[in-house]
Amino acid sequence: MSSARAERLVNLVLCLLSTRQFLTADRIRATVPGYDGVASDEAFFRMFERDKSELRDLGIPLETGRKSMFDTVDGYRIARQDYELGDIELAADEAAAVALAARLWDSPELAGAARGALVKLRAAGVEVDETAGAGVETKVRATEPAFGPLLAAVQAGRAVTFEHRPHPAAESRRRTVEPWGVVSWRGRWYLVGHDRDRADVRCFRLSRIEEPVTAIGPLGAARAPEGTDLVELVRQSAGPPPVTGVARVWVASGRALGLRRLGRVTGARDHRGQPGEVLEIDLRSPETIARWIGGHGPDVVVLEPAELAEAVRRGWAAAARAHAGPTEALPAELGSVAR
Repeated sequence: MSSARAERLVNLVLCLLSTRQFLTADRIRATVPGYDGVASDEAFFRMFERDKSELRDLGIPLETGRKSMFDTVDGYRIARQDYELGDIELAADEAAAVALAARLWDSPELAGAARGALVKLRAAGVEVDETAGAGVETKVRATEPAFGPLLAAVQAGRAVTFEHRPHPAAESRRRTVEPWGVVSWRGRWYLVGHDRDRADVRCFRLSRIEEPVTAIGPLGAARAPEGTDLVELVRQSAGPPPVTGVARVWVASGRALGLRRLGRVTGARDHRGQPGEVLEIDLRSPETIARWIGGHGPDVVVLEPAELAEAVRRGWAAAARAHAGPTEALPAELGSVAR
């Protein structure tokens, strides 16, 4: 929103709050700074209609009525008792939780809203100590460009279209989604909603959504069904937590030199009569390690953990299906190595 429009809206609210009578559009045009410079009646009424919609979207109770039964033109006002914030009572721990939540947000969209909430609480006489929980420095970050447009679409209840990549190496595809919510899970942001193209519920990682995100359709048309647990949907979609710690793999002698540079040799060991060494590798990125191991075929065998061995096998299975066709069986030797 431009500064000129924001100033005009503030002036409009102050004007409508200061009167008990209904003010006509012509009276508002002559009174409120920002409308006086409009060249034509048509341009003024278009601007005024947009401003009224903006105020109502912000939750400001704009009333429409007439001063008497003899008036033929509608007027507008804001009832002070409906506009003012009601009494709010928070216990000390609740006020501390509000202050802590405001400090956690680290995105412009949510940081501004959180700060605004604190201002409203103080205006209502609630003491909020921003230093509460000062030892907690964790930030909830939302750096993806799609975050702001998707959050706005969720709040407005509008469907969206965007380009999405199922994984980083895949081609992007156009998706049309009825957004239900934006959820943070294990340090990543996800969009949860009804995918019209798949006619089913889907979760999309925001880092794989490409701009622009375009809102379509009427307001309020996209809402989550009653009782929907968005976090649970994301948890099921994301799968089990990634494997961490140290992996132990057997490497054939003189083979997989690049993989050897990533780990530490702990000793010699034969595998099925073939000489080799046991290697320990830190699992900082299990998916990447699984791809590297899978690329060496039978020259590398995962000893532990079992989750990494299964990830290698899944990679082999996907490669076999891509090259041999979906109806052919997975070669037996691929299923016997990672264990």
